[in-house]
Parts: sequence; structure tokens; C-alpha cells
Amino acid sequence: MVHRIQLKNASEEAILDAPIYEELSKDAYLRELDMLNNLRLHSSGCVVFQKTFKCDQAKKGYRTETIYLHKLIAERYLAHKCVGERTLVGCINGNKLDCRLENLEYRSRSVASRKRRSSSKIGYTGVYKENNRYRAVISVNRRSVHIGMFSTAEEAALAYNEKSRELYGKLGKINKIRPRNLSLPDRAR
Repeated sequence: MVHRIQLKNASEEAILDAPIYEELSKDAYLRELDMLNNLRLHSSGCVVFQKTFKCDQAKKGYRTETIYLHKLIAERYLAHKCVGERTLVGCINGNKLDCRLENLEYRSRSVASRKRRSSSKIGYTGVYKENNRYRAVISVNRRSVHIGMFSTAEEAALAYNEKSRELYGKLGKINKIRPRNLSLPDRAR
């Protein structure tokens, strides 16, 4: 069973397990902050509570309390899985609003980097345009490895996906292939 929380600054909702929502709503500190009623969509796409407080007279200035919902849940309920290099919390299905336990995992920095959304001008990770063709490359041990040259960005992205699965298995980055813009058929006159 899940519980949905409407975010303050967006039309989206955060999703978390109902029992976890119940436990968090009983936490004295989180209730004092009114955290669950003031969750927002962060520019990173995550669910966050953020509030700035004026410090007392002895400490001049302000302090900001920032709580990322996915990190809070992972630290409380999945801490035993935070081992070795796996110290960053990520969402398995890629939806940062889905903070259910089954969707959260600890990842190493390299896996988190591979799972990050592409900022490529072409729109695919590991695909670059050179003249009228597309080069596919992948990073292995911090070195770029040439996969091949292709006629379309989609072919290069598919080649990247295949190599990523071969090298990294389920921890590899997989491009989502967009349908190509095909010209519309001529209309009958």
C-alpha cells in the first residue's frame, strides 16, 4: 500500500510506502518542522524539505535545514545496504518522486554517474555527431572506448546500449530510443 503526498510547488506527488509515511508522521522532530506538509520538488527532480531559520542572538545569521526524502528513508530503513563504495541513494526506476523502499538502492559514484540523465546535444549518452555520421563511445576505467560509426543517432545509441549491457550488466546506462521523425505520407487531394 502506498501513500501519495502533493508537493507544494508542483502538480506532481511523492510516493512512499504507507507504513513509512505513518512512522515519519509520528517522528517528533519531523512533526515540529511540519516536513511532510511542506515537501517540494527540487531542481534536481528529487523531493525535498527546505526551511531557513534565524539563529538565536548568540549565533548571528541563518541556518537552512534541508532534508531529501529519498535519503531520509534510505538512511532509516536501508542503512545496512550502505556498504563500501555504495554510499549514494538512487531510484531504481529512474523516478525520483518514487520513494518506496523497493525503488531505493545505494549505489557507488560510478554507477550513479552511469544512471544520470544524458546532457548530450544528440540526446543519447555516448553518441556524438561527426560530419554526417554518429560515433558511439563508452567509458571503461576512465577511458573512452570507440564502439563504432553509424548512419543514425539511434543506431549509435543501440550499439552503446549493447556494449553497456555487456560491460556493466544491469548497472549500465541504457539509452531510451526515441521514435525517428518520419515524414508524413502525401495526403490525397
